[in-house]
Amino acid sequence: MWSKIVTRRVFFKVRFCSSLVPDEPEGPCVLTDVPGPCSRKLKKDLGKDQYAGEVTLFGNYQKSIGNYLVDADDNVLLDMFSQIATLPLGYNHPELLKLFQDDKKLKTMINRPALGVFPGEDQPKRIHSLVSQIAPCLPKINLMMCGACANEQVFKNVFIAYQRKKRGQEGFTDEEKTTAVINQPPGAPNLCILSFCGGLHGRALGALASTHTKYIYKIDYPSLDWPIAYFPRYRYPLDENERENIEEDKKSLAHVEELFATYKKKETPVAGVIVEPIQGEGGNNEASALYFQELQKIIKRNNAYLVFNEIQTGGGSTGKFWCHEYFDLPVPPDAVTFSKKFAVAGYFHSDELTPDKPFRVFNTWMGDPGKVIILEAIIKVMREQDLLDNVLKVGARLKCGLVELEEEFCEIMDSVRGVGTFLAFNIANEELRDTVLHKLLRKGVVLGRCGESGLRLRPALIFQEHHADIFLDILRQVLKQCK
Repeated sequence: MWSKIVTRRVFFKVRFCSSLVPDEPEGPCVLTDVPGPCSRKLKKDLGKDQYAGEVTLFGNYQKSIGNYLVDADDNVLLDMFSQIATLPLGYNHPELLKLFQDDKKLKTMINRPALGVFPGEDQPKRIHSLVSQIAPCLPKINLMMCGACANEQVFKNVFIAYQRKKRGQEGFTDEEKTTAVINQPPGAPNLCILSFCGGLHGRALGALASTHTKYIYKIDYPSLDWPIAYFPRYRYPLDENERENIEEDKKSLAHVEELFATYKKKETPVAGVIVEPIQGEGGNNEASALYFQELQKIIKRNNAYLVFNEIQTGGGSTGKFWCHEYFDLPVPPDAVTFSKKFAVAGYFHSDELTPDKPFRVFNTWMGDPGKVIILEAIIKVMREQDLLDNVLKVGARLKCGLVELEEEFCEIMDSVRGVGTFLAFNIANEELRDTVLHKLLRKGVVLGRCGESGLRLRPALIFQEHHADIFLDILRQVLKQCK
């Protein structure tokens, strides 16, 4: 599926090159512990009024710029996690800073309308622009508030379409209308969404039923009896483990087929399948193009719908705007959800998934026109600066460097994987992984966890080769300390 990486010896010599963002620092600069005394005090202050157990540090977003996060203690950190993969252009990009100096755009932002019923007069033009520029071969778009909301709402589109096929052109019966209100069939039919072990699709209750990563996200919450399929777990390097990985594909696909049959017998048919092109938090787990082609065939044979969750993978970090473009599917998926790097959340979908009556898929705001303005600027900068090409070039350098480090530190590091700059690698165990993460932070590098013992890279699209060299050099120092 992914391009083979040719290993070559690289010396991680830091070179200070021109940045895509003016006035960016030349490298990390750590003055205190991380988190430092100011961050620790602020966490204590915040904790008086709000639970703050997840807080790592406090950012100074006035000083942060480009690929560098400046924290409350003035530590300058090379941010390889970019606010959980949400910053396509890094911090304080000049093209974004000037957006709301325009009064018309400012008024669009502060008069945030209920777009479903009172959209601004420029809304048709803005929506058409988005569909024409970035739609993944799907004709319709629906904007939402966040990624979890997008996934949760697209399930509704799937259920509506599935029931419409079953019902035909007939309207709702009186029994359906009455039972829907009290959560009983036939108005609230027994249908389900199939998802995969290791998938993360959000933390609203419906989306949470399809999320299968950490127990802490789910424990104590009632959920739905929805099927959970096995997702392939590849061995690396890919070219040395082709036979084993093909068997992983077969194992997963057979389980999907089995679950379709099982839930049909239970009279709770699978209406749709949601899957990440590369599982993010679950471990940066990937599967082949052939796997996804076969998965789509299974879904279509069962008259269900395929939803790609591209909340992490969409927007360019894999080197394509949509990661599923790598799969060469014979027909487009039925829906693709997005958020994070897009500033606004939502999903593209087929005509078949379009609701046939108003207020069936609805909330107060239906997106945010101010965030759409930001997305328009992001798309413009991506094109002007050829950021997809930049991602492929820098990603190749990063992956090559990580493979070399894996060879040098094979006893503690393995399974370098991913595409573009959407990369990850494993550390020998969870405890050592957390030690490496802490040491990297202390040296001025921010990474994210994934899976049982993985570390994931999610840099901004403006991340360049000299940033990669800085990171690889610091990572080598840390691995040497842990050896």
